[in-house]
Amino acid sequence: MLIETSKPFFQLDIRVYYEDTDAGGVMYYANYLKFFERSRTEWLRHLGVDQSTYAAQEHRLFVVKNLEIQYRKPARLDDLLCIHSTIARVGPASISFQQSALRAGELLCESGIQVCCVDANTLQPAALTPELRTLLEKAKK
Repeated sequence: MLIETSKPFFQLDIRVYYEDTDAGGVMYYANYLKFFERSRTEWLRHLGVDQSTYAAQEHRLFVVKNLEIQYRKPARLDDLLCIHSTIARVGPASISFQQSALRAGELLCESGIQVCCVDANTLQPAALTPELRTLLEKAKK
């Protein structure tokens, strides 16, 4: 999987702290998923979408449906990572992201993550609101 860098992306800088590492000072593999989640959340916030408000007003939540991740090199304690997030596809009830973690421009980890919109009460798939869909399509270009 290669990250498409010609598309617009959102960047979130995150430092690797002691709590993110194992006994050897290497970032624990699952913490990349936390960093990717934070980046997606901050991108939505940057676009004016607060997930708590969206859930309260639209009764919709976002859940991860599919995930593919490839680890290339380890991040270490005190590294400053740039998390790049790109929208690959906007579906009727889903958003597919490509995300990567870089250290000083060096690719450490990359992922493809599909997030689905579900009804907050039934947890069944629910369509993205037209407003959100339009906003995401604009951010994708």
